[in-house]
Amino acid sequence: MDTPADISQVTDAARAAARVLANAPTQLKNRGLEAIAAALIERADQILAANAEDLARGRAEQMSDGLLDRLALNTDRLWSIAEAVREIVALPDPIGQVVRGGRTEIGLRVTQERVPLGVVGIIYEARPNVTIDAAALALKAGNAVILRGGSAAQASNRVLIDVCRDALSSVGLPPDAISTVDPWGRGGARAMMRARGAIDALIPRGGAGLINAVVEESRVPVIETGTGNCHVYVDASADLEAAEAIIMNAKTQRVGVCNAAETLLVHADVAPRFLVAAVTRLTTAGVTIHADDATRAIIAGNPSIDADMIVEATEADWETEYLSMDLAVGVVASVDEAVEHIRRYSSGHTEGIVASDVRTIAAFRSGVDAAAIAINASTRFTDGGQLGLGAEVGISTQKLHARGPMGLGELTTTTWVYEGDGTIRP
Repeated sequence: MDTPADISQVTDAARAAARVLANAPTQLKNRGLEAIAAALIERADQILAANAEDLARGRAEQMSDGLLDRLALNTDRLWSIAEAVREIVALPDPIGQVVRGGRTEIGLRVTQERVPLGVVGIIYEARPNVTIDAAALALKAGNAVILRGGSAAQASNRVLIDVCRDALSSVGLPPDAISTVDPWGRGGARAMMRARGAIDALIPRGGAGLINAVVEESRVPVIETGTGNCHVYVDASADLEAAEAIIMNAKTQRVGVCNAAETLLVHADVAPRFLVAAVTRLTTAGVTIHADDATRAIIAGNPSIDADMIVEATEADWETEYLSMDLAVGVVASVDEAVEHIRRYSSGHTEGIVASDVRTIAAFRSGVDAAAIAINASTRFTDGGQLGLGAEVGISTQKLHARGPMGLGELTTTTWVYEGDGTIRP
């Protein structure tokens, strides 16, 4: 199969669809989104059967629990995905929004307005929910989207994309607004990365290996999402009961996601009180603790803690995004030491602090460099839906164009429009 030629057919069809979407009224785009949400529920049995096929193959291939959790769909998750699509319907259409404007000294009327990116390519792995999130956000922002969802979710994504395309056709929108290169496997992904001029922006979403490969190999402009080596720092001024609840939620509520906590840092003044209780709860929940010397000294011999769940932290632990029931734990002498540790090992995703002292919080905010900072709250809130953006296409950890959860606004670019009255430049 001549992959580049076949991909050009996909990209040509997507560009034609993008031209239609760029001028589609909000009401029509919303009708398309409503049709997708309804079809997800109507065809739930078909979607879940395909997902069961993917899960069975993943277990046979000994996929990690974290990746299996990302891959898994059930009735509740499917309803949540459909509801997220409906939430996008309720969001303001970004297209045509005026970012800024005014009148120049010689009388030109100037506006900077949001317009679609055009054709957006998204390469991701083992996340069928991203198929719908990406399709829905791209549609509302007036873009066509080309998806490469990876072999792990191939059956799920095939059905989900069929559902979306059928839904668009049912309301008179071009089905090629949502397409896939999955039939070409990795060759399709490579062709996407070389489709400069045919794809306007490429967004990788997945592990470090996938993201680095796309960033290094792509000729198409990349909006880089990042891995989540997220930290929670518990200060001496923290409400320790709240801190315990926060780290339990940040680590165990869902482990296979990029906003889950991977490292806990505790101020030395409260470590003896806090760590025994927190580690007891964490290990009871099944979390293996990768502990530094100070942590092991504090919890050693405590009858409430299973010693088999405690291992010695290595240098690699501090820089690892586990995506599993593992947590690196260390004791620090100050907020400055916590910030220094985070700046050394952070992936720039989400960093959290539990504290009541305003000067400590200010020092943390100004010291860390991250797409999101959680103050007295779980890192699990770094999510487009949780932060009021509707669904998201990923969490950008870069500093150009978009940073943090990428919602509708981040899937647009801008055009400058200036209007005169026969005005010429002096």
